[in-house]
Amino acid sequence: MSDGALSQDEIDALLSGGGDSGGGAASGSEDDRNGLQTFLSSTVANLSANLSTMTGAQVSVKAPQVAWTNRDSMLQALPDMVTITKADFSAGFPGEHSFLMAEDTAKSIASLMNKEENIELDEMAMSVIGETVSQIVGSQITALTDKTGNKSIASSSPEAANVPKATAALPGSNFIQAVYELDLGDGASHKLWEVFGPAVSSAMARSLGGGAPQTAAGGMGGGSAGPAGGGMSNIGGATNVSSIQFPNLMPQVTPQEQGNIGLIMDVYMEMTVELGRTRKSIKDILSMGEGTIIELDKLAGEPVDILVNHKLIAKGEVVVIDENFGVRVTEIVSPIERMSDLN
Repeated sequence: MSDGALSQDEIDALLSGGGDSGGGAASGSEDDRNGLQTFLSSTVANLSANLSTMTGAQVSVKAPQVAWTNRDSMLQALPDMVTITKADFSAGFPGEHSFLMAEDTAKSIASLMNKEENIELDEMAMSVIGETVSQIVGSQITALTDKTGNKSIASSSPEAANVPKATAALPGSNFIQAVYELDLGDGASHKLWEVFGPAVSSAMARSLGGGAPQTAAGGMGGGSAGPAGGGMSNIGGATNVSSIQFPNLMPQVTPQEQGNIGLIMDVYMEMTVELGRTRKSIKDILSMGEGTIIELDKLAGEPVDILVNHKLIAKGEVVVIDENFGVRVTEIVSPIERMSDLN
């Protein structure tokens, strides 16, 4: 859901008592928790490095505290307004997955990324937060693939929204939360909450070599927070068997998103092809005349830069079409390169 709010199905489930509303710490498989604690702790170094690269600051992240919880318990720990970024797993371990942070933390990250103080959490800032989470999830998927050998793991495109905590889309039943402490170099204390739905956490923990096996009926041997569906089946505690799932190579767009995108399809943007750049003193510039040769920073045959609204998005090679110059796209710039360009 693009606005980070509860769906009607989730609201109905809560009203019907589908979630654990006891308010206390939720129970679940301790094996699942231990498995995710070990894995997430092993990714902290990469997380710190990625955040440092994207923000240009020296960011440090402590190993997370991983625990089973429920919606009511988590809401008590959250500030009144939160920035939630949904990044559900679409393949491999399909199910709910999201990140939450306080408004101040989101502003600090967006300010560092955009090199701008007193930033507002507008659409651009939300895009930056979504890009940050995309890099975090991408790093996690790489680590999961290395550890499990499962090459089908994929995530939906992260979408960030700033919402009151009461409307944050959290799983209706018991789920795993990981709480990270961040040092962004600003002297403030920051937290990042990562949420794994019960199906995701159980399937992921078992694939990592831990976790409680499921019975033939689908229940977990270690607690009440069994997967609600979407996990891999395990008959009699034996080998996990599931059909092969390949990630969708094309971005998945909901009908609502298609309608929103359709509103701006006829908006024109300036596209520029840049052959190269150089720096000259005012003296050199004033001395230029007809026939002056200006040497650029590009080598002969090197790809040219393709910019949209002065932001680098791709690279290509110059071609001639009916006596007109054109450019053939040879490379789409990766998200991390786009973030470097913002810096």
